Amino acid sequence: MSTKKILYITQEITPYLSESPIATNCRYLPQAIQEKGQEIRTFMPKFGNINERRNQLHEVIRLSGMNLIIDDTDHPLIIKVASIQAARMQIYFIDNDDYFKRKHTIADDNGVEFSDNEERSIFYVRGVLETIKKLRWIPDIIDCHGWMTALTGLYIKTAYADDPCFKNSKIVYSLYNDGFKQPFSETFADKLKFDGIKDKDVAGLKGPVDYEALSNFAINYADGIIQSEESVNGNILDFANKSGKKFLSYPGGLDTSVDAINNFYENL
Repeated sequence: MSTKKILYITQEITPYLSESPIATNCRYLPQAIQEKGQEIRTFMPKFGNINERRNQLHEVIRLSGMNLIIDDTDHPLIIKVASIQAARMQIYFIDNDDYFKRKHTIADDNGVEFSDNEERSIFYVRGVLETIKKLRWIPDIIDCHGWMTALTGLYIKTAYADDPCFKNSKIVYSLYNDGFKQPFSETFADKLKFDGIKDKDVAGLKGPVDYEALSNFAINYADGIIQSEESVNGNILDFANKSGKKFLSYPGGLDTSVDAINNFYENL
């Protein structure tokens, strides 16, 4: 088996954020896959509750400085990096004061989800892809963890379809029990418009977009689906099973799942 380049785009990683199924899996899975001989890169948002000094984050000036336009507004893209020494693993962080400075992840102290979460998702995914282009690193597999990464397949298969970094990349969408309560706005599909994205490409996102609609949209644009948590929304699981995409049912904890996931990547 030849070495594959695996890009992990995730919503959470411990120890930068509290432990959760996503945060824990995305701390140890990339390391385990790297130890299988694959080459990895891992990205997450730089939420404001991540302590930069304690975790020794620093800005990568050569990668920062681009502006991303979302809903006709410019938003500066800032790239930071830190290392998990025990894993010999670098983590790249996507940052922006408009979207990620607040001291919370997706909801405030009262549990009210932020109204701009949809734009934060757009900025995060596009920020990762633009950073990969600057790194000139060509991923074979892009494994997406958490609903904030759900737009990756859309962008890879449309706006970035002819980009040398991504034209042969396969998209994996990893399913968790990570729903959100507040549907995205009726203008969400319009905010996604970008070079190479047409109305038909976002037809599945018309009207208020709830968690199921977003997850099914991600599945439609994926090449493979992994059930990464034992308990997952049943409707989404049914949709994934009926999608005709390559599907890996819950392979168990990390001790038993690494070989199965590595083989799944190989077979894509």
